[in-house]
Order: sequence, then C-alpha cells, then structure tokens
Amino acid sequence: MLRQLPRWAWAGGGLLALVAGSINTVGYLCFRHQPITHLTGTSTELGIALARLDAAEILHWGFVIGAFLFGAMLSGFIVQQRTLQLGRRYGVVLMLESALLFAAAPLIEWQSDLGLYLASMACGLQNAMVSTYSGATLRTTHLSGIFTDLGIYLGQRLRGLPVDMLRIHVCLLVATCFIAGAAAGAMGFSVMQARVLLVPATLTGVVGVSYTIYRLRHFR
Repeated sequence: MLRQLPRWAWAGGGLLALVAGSINTVGYLCFRHQPITHLTGTSTELGIALARLDAAEILHWGFVIGAFLFGAMLSGFIVQQRTLQLGRRYGVVLMLESALLFAAAPLIEWQSDLGLYLASMACGLQNAMVSTYSGATLRTTHLSGIFTDLGIYLGQRLRGLPVDMLRIHVCLLVATCFIAGAAAGAMGFSVMQARVLLVPATLTGVVGVSYTIYRLRHFR
C-alpha cells in the first residue's frame, strides 16, 4: 500500500501532520490546556470525570470525543472509498476542515468550549480522510502509533531482519512534520494567541480549493 501512494500524497501527509501539530499546540496553550488532535488523553479525562461524577466535565469530554467521531463520519460519508484515486472528494473534506478551523479560532480566543469542539471535528475529518486514502497506513493527528512502528522497525533492523526503509521514512516524515507544526504553533500562539489557527485554516482551505478546481477540470 505504501509504494502505491504517489509523491503528492506523501507531501500532503507531511503538510497535514504539520497542520495537526499546530492545532494541538493551540489546544494545550489555550484556556482549557487540552489535546485536540487525538483522543487518548481526552478519553482519560472522561474516565476521571466519570469517577468524580462531575456532570459538566463529563459533558465536555463527551462532546470533544463526539465531535471528533462526527468529523470522521463526515469524511467517510464524503470520500467513501479506502483506495487513493484522483477525482475523489478530498478537496471537500479539506474545505470543511478549513471552515471549521476558521470558526474555531475566534471561539477559542473568547474561551468558548464550542471552538474546541469544532477544532476536534476538523481533526476527525482530517485523520479519517488520510486513513481512507492510505488504507490506514498514515495517521497525521497523533504519534503513538508512529513511534511504536518506528521502534519496531529499528529493533528489527538491529536484529538483522529485513525492513522496508520506506516505512521508516514514513514514520520520520509524519513525526518530524507534527513536531515542527507544534513548534510553529507555539511561536505563533505567543504572538497571535488562538488566532494562529487561521494559518492551518488557510493552508487547508487553499489546498482544498486548488484540488477541487483540479478535480472539476479533469474529472467531469
């Protein structure tokens, strides 16, 4: 599956990992100090809230998880297929992600939880879209699986077992871009606060519109 992905798909995966890193930084630095792009910490927070019978926190973390899930459902509904093919509606998903991030930025700036739910939905859209076109080979919004895979491949190499170097390169690409995005997001947050989300919103919007124009011209 990896070798079937064209170069533009790799570039897109790296760009989206960069976007996810910057979004997650906003989540940690904003008023709630929470992750946005993945659900492990969020699910833990939900479990803690359940143990404490804290109804407000139960609702909050439930909404975050539900928003991510709804975003992934939307992506599955729009893209439909698991194999990468030019002409499919990836641009629609990216434009939706862009719109959600544009809406989330001022809401987070105003310390509204709704902004976090919209950002979480955007990440669900993104992660499901990339998983769909890569057959679950790429995950751009979280790194646990990436570092696990990297550790496995490096261990196998040390053992003298054959390892496809492309798999190692994929792990390094996603991890590097995500961390770079987090660093860029942190620097931007120090100047723009939550409005730094306008940068990934613009990036995903431009790519989404460009792809959609290409699709309409070549796949009528």
